[in-house]
Amino acid sequence: MPTLRETTLTALHARLSALPATALRGEVLPERVPAAGLLILRDGEPGEPEVTLSPLRYHYQHRAEIEAVVQGADRDAAFDTLTASIGAALAADRTLGGLCDWVEAEAPQSVDLPVEGAASLKAAVIPVVLHYSTADPLG
Repeated sequence: MPTLRETTLTALHARLSALPATALRGEVLPERVPAAGLLILRDGEPGEPEVTLSPLRYHYQHRAEIEAVVQGADRDAAFDTLTASIGAALAADRTLGGLCDWVEAEAPQSVDLPVEGAASLKAAVIPVVLHYSTADPLG
Protein backbone atom coordinates (compact mmCIF):
# COMPACT_ATOMS: atom_id res chain seq x y z
CA MET A 1 0.00 0.00 0.00
CA PRO A 2 1.51 3.36 -0.97
CA THR A 3 2.35 5.92 1.70
CA LEU A 4 0.45 9.18 2.05
CA ARG A 5 3.55 10.96 0.71
CA GLU A 6 3.57 8.85 -2.47
CA THR A 7 -0.20 9.06 -2.90
CA THR A 8 -0.06 12.84 -2.58
CA LEU A 9 2.76 13.19 -5.12
CA THR A 10 0.92 10.85 -7.51
CA ALA A 11 -2.21 13.00 -7.17
CA LEU A 12 -0.19 16.15 -7.86
CA HIS A 13 1.32 14.52 -10.96
CA ALA A 14 -2.16 13.49 -12.14
CA ARG A 15 -3.35 17.08 -11.70
CA LEU A 16 -0.40 18.32 -13.83
CA SER A 17 -1.02 15.58 -16.42
CA ALA A 18 -4.46 17.06 -17.10
CA LEU A 19 -2.80 20.22 -18.48
CA PRO A 20 -1.94 20.57 -22.21
CA ALA A 21 1.80 20.46 -21.44
CA THR A 22 3.56 17.10 -21.17
CA ALA A 23 3.94 16.17 -17.49
CA LEU A 24 6.74 13.85 -16.33
CA ARG A 25 7.80 12.81 -12.85
CA GLY A 26 11.44 12.53 -11.84
CA GLU A 27 12.69 12.37 -15.44
CA VAL A 28 15.63 14.15 -17.07
CA LEU A 29 15.02 16.99 -19.51
CA PRO A 30 14.36 15.35 -22.90
CA GLU A 31 16.07 16.48 -26.10
CA ARG A 32 12.89 18.04 -27.46
CA VAL A 33 10.39 20.19 -25.65
CA PRO A 34 6.76 19.65 -26.77
CA ALA A 35 5.02 22.65 -28.36
CA ALA A 36 2.65 23.02 -25.39
CA GLY A 37 5.55 22.94 -22.91
CA LEU A 38 7.02 20.47 -20.49
CA LEU A 39 6.50 19.94 -16.76
CA ILE A 40 8.78 17.75 -14.65
CA LEU A 41 7.63 17.05 -11.09
CA ARG A 42 10.47 16.53 -8.62
CA ASP A 43 9.53 14.80 -5.35
CA GLY A 44 11.43 17.29 -3.22
CA GLU A 45 11.80 17.04 0.54
CA PRO A 46 9.17 16.51 3.23
CA GLY A 47 11.32 18.44 5.69
CA GLU A 48 11.29 18.14 9.46
CA PRO A 49 7.72 17.57 10.71
CA GLU A 50 5.97 19.26 13.58
CA VAL A 51 4.81 16.57 15.99
CA THR A 52 1.68 16.55 18.10
CA LEU A 53 0.85 13.95 20.74
CA SER A 54 -2.43 12.30 21.71
CA PRO A 55 -2.98 11.21 19.04
CA LEU A 56 0.52 11.09 17.60
CA ARG A 57 0.61 13.00 14.29
CA TYR A 58 3.46 14.21 12.08
CA HIS A 59 2.59 17.46 10.24
CA TYR A 60 4.63 18.00 7.10
CA GLN A 61 5.18 20.94 4.80
CA HIS A 62 6.54 18.89 1.92
CA ARG A 63 8.33 21.02 -0.70
CA ALA A 64 8.03 19.45 -4.15
CA GLU A 65 9.23 21.25 -7.29
CA ILE A 66 7.81 21.60 -10.76
CA GLU A 67 10.26 22.37 -13.55
CA ALA A 68 8.33 24.23 -16.26
CA VAL A 69 9.98 24.54 -19.70
CA VAL A 70 8.84 26.13 -22.97
CA GLN A 71 10.66 26.72 -26.24
CA GLY A 72 9.95 28.75 -29.35
CA ALA A 73 9.69 32.25 -30.71
CA ASP A 74 6.78 33.26 -28.46
CA ARG A 75 8.20 31.62 -25.37
CA ASP A 76 7.38 34.49 -22.98
CA ALA A 77 3.65 34.25 -23.69
CA ALA A 78 3.76 30.44 -23.69
CA PHE A 79 5.56 30.43 -20.36
CA ASP A 80 3.05 32.84 -18.85
CA THR A 81 0.17 30.67 -20.08
CA LEU A 82 1.81 27.52 -18.72
CA THR A 83 2.49 28.93 -15.25
CA ALA A 84 -1.03 30.39 -15.05
CA SER A 85 -2.50 26.98 -15.96
CA ILE A 86 -0.48 25.34 -13.15
CA GLY A 87 -1.85 27.89 -10.69
CA ALA A 88 -5.42 27.34 -11.90
CA ALA A 89 -5.05 23.54 -11.67
CA LEU A 90 -3.85 23.77 -8.07
CA ALA A 91 -6.49 26.33 -7.10
CA ALA A 92 -9.26 24.07 -8.44
CA ASP A 93 -8.66 21.62 -5.57
CA ARG A 94 -6.31 22.78 -2.83
CA THR A 95 -6.61 19.44 -1.00
CA LEU A 96 -5.89 17.09 -3.95
CA GLY A 97 -9.09 15.20 -3.29
CA GLY A 98 -8.72 15.33 0.49
CA LEU A 99 -5.16 13.96 0.61
CA CYS A 100 -3.64 17.26 1.83
CA ASP A 101 -4.69 19.98 4.17
CA TRP A 102 -3.48 22.57 1.64
CA VAL A 103 -1.46 22.81 -1.58
CA GLU A 104 0.12 26.06 -2.69
CA ALA A 105 2.63 27.03 -5.33
CA GLU A 106 5.24 29.71 -4.77
CA ALA A 107 6.49 32.22 -7.34
CA PRO A 108 8.50 30.70 -10.20
CA GLN A 109 12.27 31.13 -10.21
CA SER A 110 12.88 31.80 -13.92
CA VAL A 111 15.97 31.08 -16.01
CA ASP A 112 16.68 31.36 -19.73
CA LEU A 113 18.56 28.40 -21.16
CA PRO A 114 20.37 29.01 -24.48
CA VAL A 115 20.40 26.07 -26.88
CA GLU A 116 22.95 26.12 -29.67
CA GLY A 117 21.32 26.04 -33.11
CA ALA A 118 17.74 26.22 -31.76
CA ALA A 119 15.33 28.61 -30.10
CA SER A 120 16.20 29.25 -26.46
CA LEU A 121 14.35 27.54 -23.68
CA LYS A 122 12.57 29.48 -21.00
CA ALA A 123 12.39 27.53 -17.78
CA ALA A 124 11.53 27.95 -14.13
CA VAL A 125 11.42 25.96 -10.95
CA ILE A 126 8.08 26.34 -9.21
CA PRO A 127 8.13 25.23 -5.56
CA VAL A 128 4.89 23.59 -4.41
CA VAL A 129 4.22 23.16 -0.70
CA LEU A 130 2.06 20.18 0.27
CA HIS A 131 0.68 20.37 3.82
CA TYR A 132 -0.34 16.97 5.15
CA SER A 133 -0.35 14.95 8.37
CA THR A 134 0.33 11.29 9.01
CA ALA A 135 0.53 8.96 11.99
CA ASP A 136 3.83 7.44 10.85
CA PRO A 137 6.75 9.25 9.16
CA LEU A 138 7.44 6.11 7.09
CA GLY A 139 3.83 5.18 6.41
